[in-house]
Amino acid sequence: MISSFSLSSVHIPPLPKPNQIQRKNLKSSSSPTETLTPTPKDLLDNFNTVFELKQLHSYIIKTNKDYSILPVTRIASICALSPSFDYARTIFERVEKNETFIWNSCLKTYAESESPIDAIHFFYRLRQSNLCPDTFTCSFVLKACSILLDLHNGRIVHGLVLKLGYQSDLFLQNTIVHMYAKGGAINDARKLFEKMPRRDSVTWNILITQLTKLNEIDKAQELFDQMPDKSVRSWTAMIAGYVQCGKPKEAVELFKQMEEAGESPNEVTVVAVLAACADLGTLDLGRRIHEYLDKCGYRKNVRVCNTLIDMYIKCGCLEIARSVFDEMEERTIVSWSAMIGGLAMHGEGEEALKLFSKMTRIGIRPNAVTFVGLLHACSHMGLIAEGREFFTSMTRDYGITPELEHYGCMVDLLSRSGLLSEAHEFIKNMPIKANGVVWGALLGGCRVHKNIKLAEEAIKHLQVLDPLNDGYYVVLSNIYAEKGRWEETARVRRLMKDRGVKKTPGWSTVTVNGEVHEFVAGDGNHPQAEEIYQKWDELLTQMKPRGYIPNTKVVLLDMDGEENKVQVLYRHSEKLATMFGLMKTPPGTTIRIMKNLRVCEDCHSALKLISDIVDREIVVRDRNRFHCFKNGLCSCRDYW
Repeated sequence: MISSFSLSSVHIPPLPKPNQIQRKNLKSSSSPTETLTPTPKDLLDNFNTVFELKQLHSYIIKTNKDYSILPVTRIASICALSPSFDYARTIFERVEKNETFIWNSCLKTYAESESPIDAIHFFYRLRQSNLCPDTFTCSFVLKACSILLDLHNGRIVHGLVLKLGYQSDLFLQNTIVHMYAKGGAINDARKLFEKMPRRDSVTWNILITQLTKLNEIDKAQELFDQMPDKSVRSWTAMIAGYVQCGKPKEAVELFKQMEEAGESPNEVTVVAVLAACADLGTLDLGRRIHEYLDKCGYRKNVRVCNTLIDMYIKCGCLEIARSVFDEMEERTIVSWSAMIGGLAMHGEGEEALKLFSKMTRIGIRPNAVTFVGLLHACSHMGLIAEGREFFTSMTRDYGITPELEHYGCMVDLLSRSGLLSEAHEFIKNMPIKANGVVWGALLGGCRVHKNIKLAEEAIKHLQVLDPLNDGYYVVLSNIYAEKGRWEETARVRRLMKDRGVKKTPGWSTVTVNGEVHEFVAGDGNHPQAEEIYQKWDELLTQMKPRGYIPNTKVVLLDMDGEENKVQVLYRHSEKLATMFGLMKTPPGTTIRIMKNLRVCEDCHSALKLISDIVDREIVVRDRNRFHCFKNGLCSCRDYW
């Protein structure tokens, strides 16, 4: 304590006498411009400045009140970082409460505030005042260091913990591990973890979570396997980690192991698993989780419902997604944007625009994601004027600065509509540099509208921006091949080979009885390949009388003989997956196929006919969008 500071050295303004206060109050009632002088009781509850604190202090001295009536935590918060810090300490000497506890409450508030740096500044003030920190003091400062990613001060506090002998405090040790791991010093966190004589599930979860955030999923799995007692949070951290690292299959598999271990998922777990189901198109598991959510009452959680909507949309179940949306008691802008984007993705552009109109009528302000969905809707419907208006409205009406994705949507809209020169000018006039997606949208338009010159211009930029993306080379190769310019087609292929760009093999999956079956083009390794090809031949005899003619232009190989090209077309992966689905599911069952590349024009035409012949709905999710084939039609306005 600093004993040299005494009350006599503090200038305390005289408190007005009670009759003076009454007269001022009466006067103020007749003159609204007068400021009411606060009473001592008012100050006790509401003082906000050191000046008011000193008035209250004066009142306590004059009336011989007990210091215990003072709210010490409020005094601490007002004086902590002010020149009156020592003044507050003199008051605390008379309160007979643990001074460290009082300052710790203030330190905790700073650490959890919008300015956690104040916690570090205040910690050093406490150290300069020779006030001995306890474990809580250190933990609050370490929390601030974690938020700020401040390893320098974190290491200093860690050293103090060792000096004061607080190593046995498990909570404090976990806080230090978290500080190192979150601050990027994962090796230091691991070393401390290994040296700890005692660990709990929190210790393991800290490292596992941070390793997954660093995409060190294999190391996280190794730790997880060694963990003696796995909690729901441990399983959830790993499942979410796999989803984050782009490994949804592993996430789903781990979730099944979690169920086998007898652990019940919480709301965070189901959000992660639903995200994995959305990526994989695993509808059966998604539906089972939906039933679990209803049973547990988790459907009141907005985030859970939003993820459920996203899962159904990406699994091709638009109607169920809409029913989840309609049943929500509370909706956020995320809910509205997900539904608008889902409708656009499924070719329901008019419904997307209607939903947006309803959203704005009830006062929900759109965000940047909402406009991505709207622009996609306009693009797929060919609504050029509406798309331009939405793009302008973003900034004009809502103050939203367009991002690259919005510019890409506009280029896509113009390119789809054949306005390739305008799309090119739009790119050149963009206030931010166009990325590969933007130039790729123009390239796609050039393919549809057979514009070789602009395609070559686009590919120049794409070779610099995204040189290893095989898709762009394939599109240019397509354009040359469709024009019969096989020399240029071969040149593009050579260019890909010289640059080490490998063509991504196309694959399609179909889920039957909860099991995912994958097919690649020309697949002859499937156990039932012979039956699959026989099924195709049977359907082919019904398709040809209905006008099906194989579109060999989509075969990009310069091979001899039209029949050879036809056989290549017949073995495309989405056709094989469809045949397998027809063979293995009951009549009337919707077949849902996921494809990693775009559906080719020939498959698009074939699947429309097949849906009518077998009276089935066939839903295909390709790289760009959903194609819902039903009664000989597709949900999309055109192929592209």
